[in-house]
Amino acid sequence: MAVGWARDGAVQDQIDASVEDAVESARRRLPAGDSLRHCEDCGDEIPQARRDALPGVRRCVSCQAEVDKGEGAARSNGYNRRGNKDSQLR
Repeated sequence: MAVGWARDGAVQDQIDASVEDAVESARRRLPAGDSLRHCEDCGDEIPQARRDALPGVRRCVSCQAEVDKGEGAARSNGYNRRGNKDSQLR
């Protein structure tokens, strides 16, 4: 039951929008194209199994883990800006 100015189902709409944004963001980050034989960061050989499993891979597992760790903090703060009244004031 919604109260105030929100219509019924508004909370679910916010949840759905957050999930859709996360899925779209993940799809954009997927590599595409030809895989490299050697990591573009450290130069180590990328195993054939990794290249087969993930077309377009450009880094070895350890280098990709470091990149993902750094992007994780900057990419998402876990807060849906669309549902925040303060975001309309900025």
